[in-house]
This record gives sequence, structure tokens and C-alpha cells, in this order.
Amino acid sequence: MTNSPSQSTPEMPSGKAPLLPPDGWMEIGSIVGAQGIKGEVKVHPNSDFPERFEQAGERWLWGSQDAEPRSIQLKKGYMIPGRNLYVVQLEGIFNRNQAEHLRGQMLLLPTSDRPKLRSGEYHSQDLIGLPVFDQVTGLEVGVVTDIFTAGHEILVVSAKQANGKIAEAMIPFVKEIVPIVDLAHGRIEILPPAGLLEIYFPNWKAKQEEV
Repeated sequence: MTNSPSQSTPEMPSGKAPLLPPDGWMEIGSIVGAQGIKGEVKVHPNSDFPERFEQAGERWLWGSQDAEPRSIQLKKGYMIPGRNLYVVQLEGIFNRNQAEHLRGQMLLLPTSDRPKLRSGEYHSQDLIGLPVFDQVTGLEVGVVTDIFTAGHEILVVSAKQANGKIAEAMIPFVKEIVPIVDLAHGRIEILPPAGLLEIYFPNWKAKQEEV
């Protein structure tokens, strides 16, 4: 699964729209901090293509305060064993202070670099913001707010609870549990195992009984 810009900015449970790259760009990862003292940065990937973090070449940096992405050369990179993080060296970043200033920035590529997917594969960013429904009851479970890999891909589905707080459910992104991803109609349908949603959403059972 790789990332690409969505065509809309759906409202999230918190009332805030997700941060999306500018039109024509796709996020491949986000800088989460500095690594060491020589200017290297840690990147959380939003791409299944390791060469985007390991092979030297032009990338672009962008943050919410930037009008346009800015070009930067990726000099080298490697994956941290056992963690879903890469360490990359960017041209012109020589020390830890410079690296820390990049925290929260996105690494981008033009959408023209977006790979073609096989049937049943999806670009991650196309799923962010989609509402998720229980296929049996038709009830809306929440909204996809993140996707990460932990052996297999996990959808993070967020929903506002009766107390006003936001809770997050971890839904394994496998065909048996997520049988329908309907990008054309902007929705996902799930068949969660018994008790899964109750783990994350204490009021889920009561909500089902209202149907």
C-alpha cells in the first residue's frame, strides 16, 4: 500500500480535516525526529517501496505552513531493524538542531511517480477520512484516521464517544474483516469478529441494541 493525495478533505471525528499534501503531490513519509548528531532524520514511511528512502535522489519537503513543497536531495538512507522507521540523510542538514527543525515535515513525490496497483491494493491516503460501517447492522463505526503496519496492515478507526472523547479502534486490514473498500462511493464496510469493537468502543453494544 502506498500513499497519494486524496481528492477531498472529509471531516474527522475531532472536527479537523486531515493534513493532506498539496494537489499534485503524494506523501511518502513524515519526519518524526532527529537521529544522532550528524543531521540524520527518522522517517515514518507511508510507502511500501523502500527505495524511496534508501536510494539517493530528489525528494520534496513540505509542512502545513509552507506554500509550496521545496526540493531537497536524499543522500542515503536505511531502515532501523525491527521498527517501521527509516533513517535518512538529507543534503544541507548537518547537525541535530537542523534535523529537529524538520520534525513534522512530510517527504513528498509528484503524483506522476505514483505506482500502479494490483486488484485489491489501495493507496493509503485514499483511505484516510473514509467512513467505516458495520456491514451487518449498517451502523457507522467511525472514520479512518491512520494506517500502519504491524505484521499486517492496520486501519485506525476513530469515533467520538458518548463522553465526547475520541476513541480509536485497530482493525486488521484483511479481506475477511474488511470485505468492501468502495472508493467510488467513499465508504468502507467491515465484518469485525465478535467483541472486537467493544474492546475499543465501550458503548458499541448499546448502540447496536438501538438498531
